[in-house]
Amino acid sequence: MTHQDHRDHRDHRDHRDPYRLGTPPAAPGDGADAVSRGDVLRTLLWAVVVLSAVANMALSFTGAATALHLASGVVTVLAAGTLVVRGLWGRR
Repeated sequence: MTHQDHRDHRDHRDHRDPYRLGTPPAAPGDGADAVSRGDVLRTLLWAVVVLSAVANMALSFTGAATALHLASGVVTVLAAGTLVVRGLWGRR
Protein backbone atom coordinates (compact mmCIF):
# COMPACT_ATOMS: atom_id res chain seq x y z
CA MET A 1 0.00 0.00 0.00
CA THR A 2 1.44 3.32 -1.01
CA HIS A 3 1.15 6.58 0.87
CA GLN A 4 -1.58 7.70 -1.53
CA ASP A 5 -3.56 4.48 -0.99
CA HIS A 6 -3.24 4.80 2.76
CA ARG A 7 -4.57 8.36 2.69
CA ASP A 8 -7.54 7.33 0.52
CA HIS A 9 -8.28 4.41 2.80
CA ARG A 10 -8.20 6.69 5.85
CA ASP A 11 -10.63 9.12 4.22
CA HIS A 12 -13.23 6.38 3.70
CA ARG A 13 -13.37 5.03 7.21
CA ASP A 14 -16.15 5.97 9.58
CA HIS A 15 -14.14 8.30 11.85
CA ARG A 16 -13.78 5.75 14.69
CA ASP A 17 -10.27 4.86 15.72
CA PRO A 18 -10.11 1.11 16.51
CA TYR A 19 -6.78 1.61 18.31
CA ARG A 20 -8.05 4.24 20.76
CA LEU A 21 -7.52 3.10 24.35
CA GLY A 22 -10.24 5.15 26.03
CA THR A 23 -13.96 4.59 25.85
CA PRO A 24 -15.93 6.62 23.35
CA PRO A 25 -17.60 9.72 24.75
CA ALA A 26 -21.19 9.15 25.83
CA ALA A 27 -23.95 11.00 24.11
CA PRO A 28 -25.96 13.34 26.34
CA GLY A 29 -29.03 11.67 27.77
CA ASP A 30 -28.06 8.07 27.05
CA GLY A 31 -27.82 7.16 30.76
CA ALA A 32 -24.15 6.13 30.72
CA ASP A 33 -23.38 8.17 33.84
CA ALA A 34 -26.56 7.19 35.69
CA VAL A 35 -26.25 5.73 39.17
CA SER A 36 -27.93 2.36 39.56
CA ARG A 37 -30.35 1.47 42.31
CA GLY A 38 -27.87 -1.13 43.58
CA ASP A 39 -25.17 1.51 43.98
CA VAL A 40 -27.50 3.70 46.03
CA LEU A 41 -28.53 0.77 48.23
CA ARG A 42 -24.91 -0.29 48.80
CA THR A 43 -23.96 3.26 49.79
CA LEU A 44 -26.89 3.50 52.20
CA LEU A 45 -26.04 0.13 53.75
CA TRP A 46 -22.43 1.20 54.31
CA ALA A 47 -23.66 4.42 55.90
CA VAL A 48 -25.92 2.42 58.23
CA VAL A 49 -23.04 0.11 59.18
CA VAL A 50 -20.73 3.00 59.99
CA LEU A 51 -23.34 5.07 61.84
CA SER A 52 -24.63 2.17 63.92
CA ALA A 53 -21.08 1.09 64.82
CA VAL A 54 -20.24 4.65 65.89
CA ALA A 55 -23.49 4.83 67.86
CA ASN A 56 -22.64 1.56 69.58
CA MET A 57 -19.21 2.89 70.50
CA ALA A 58 -20.69 6.14 71.81
CA LEU A 59 -23.22 4.18 73.86
CA SER A 60 -20.35 2.19 75.37
CA PHE A 61 -18.57 5.34 76.50
CA THR A 62 -21.69 6.88 78.00
CA GLY A 63 -22.72 3.76 79.88
CA ALA A 64 -26.14 3.51 78.25
CA ALA A 65 -28.61 0.68 78.80
CA THR A 66 -27.89 -2.78 77.44
CA ALA A 67 -30.99 -2.69 75.24
CA LEU A 68 -29.55 0.26 73.30
CA HIS A 69 -26.26 -1.59 72.78
CA LEU A 70 -28.14 -4.64 71.52
CA ALA A 71 -30.34 -2.57 69.19
CA SER A 72 -27.42 -0.80 67.55
CA GLY A 73 -25.49 -4.08 67.35
CA VAL A 74 -28.40 -5.80 65.63
CA VAL A 75 -28.69 -2.96 63.13
CA THR A 76 -24.96 -3.20 62.41
CA VAL A 77 -25.07 -6.97 61.94
CA LEU A 78 -28.14 -6.83 59.69
CA ALA A 79 -26.69 -4.11 57.45
CA ALA A 80 -23.29 -5.83 57.24
CA GLY A 81 -24.96 -9.18 56.55
CA THR A 82 -27.04 -7.64 53.79
CA LEU A 83 -23.87 -6.24 52.22
CA VAL A 84 -22.22 -9.66 52.34
CA VAL A 85 -25.24 -11.44 50.85
CA ARG A 86 -25.55 -8.87 48.06
CA GLY A 87 -21.84 -9.20 47.35
CA LEU A 88 -22.07 -12.98 47.13
CA TRP A 89 -25.16 -12.86 44.90
CA GLY A 90 -23.42 -10.31 42.67
CA ARG A 91 -20.64 -12.80 41.88
CA ARG A 92 -23.02 -15.35 40.36
